[in-house]
Amino acid sequence: MILWDLDGTLIDTLDDLGAAVSHTLRLRGLPTHGREDYRRMVGHGVRNLVKQALTASGVRIEDTPGGEALVDEALADFKAYYSAHIDVYSKPYPGMPELIAELNAAGVKMAVVSNKFQEGTDHLIREFFPKIRFAAILGNRPGFPLKPDPAIVEEALARADVSRSEALLIGDSPTDMHTAENGGIDSLAVSWGYRTREDLAAYPIVDSVADLRKIILKL
Repeated sequence: MILWDLDGTLIDTLDDLGAAVSHTLRLRGLPTHGREDYRRMVGHGVRNLVKQALTASGVRIEDTPGGEALVDEALADFKAYYSAHIDVYSKPYPGMPELIAELNAAGVKMAVVSNKFQEGTDHLIREFFPKIRFAAILGNRPGFPLKPDPAIVEEALARADVSRSEALLIGDSPTDMHTAENGGIDSLAVSWGYRTREDLAAYPIVDSVADLRKIILKL
């Protein structure tokens, strides 16, 4: 079974995420940030993304009375904008739709395990992989911990009735790699996502979808 991270692995979502954060900051008269700034912020759930962006714009959340309430308000604005503009710029990485379709046709079990909120995860999978049979499509939901907590791995394996020894998690960040470690499964890092090769240097890395296909087909 292959467990796929979503943002930065299957789909390049960075520009839509950045646009939504910039919109949220502009509503508050705060300075916005560049694409590379947002690249370093994503991957830990949208609340953490919004919180990091506010902090980088000069908001001292911990020192502000009701600071977390300010984050809640900004997060609501972010989600409203992002949900309405989630697929303006986002697109699968070249070759990924073909690889996913090939694996699906071959009967390989697959799941999506993402820190993106569940509604956004569902939307993007329906949009870009509408005919694929995933054993589970798991985003962040209220009451569920974010990666690198292994709960999302355990849930995906249980839904597919697959053992840890038969599972591989593919992602673009150390968070994904730690999730696999914590869940007791193998992992593989891709270099085309939101982290640098230096960030991923401690892990096995693949540099193209074509090379990834070769590795998977040898399993």
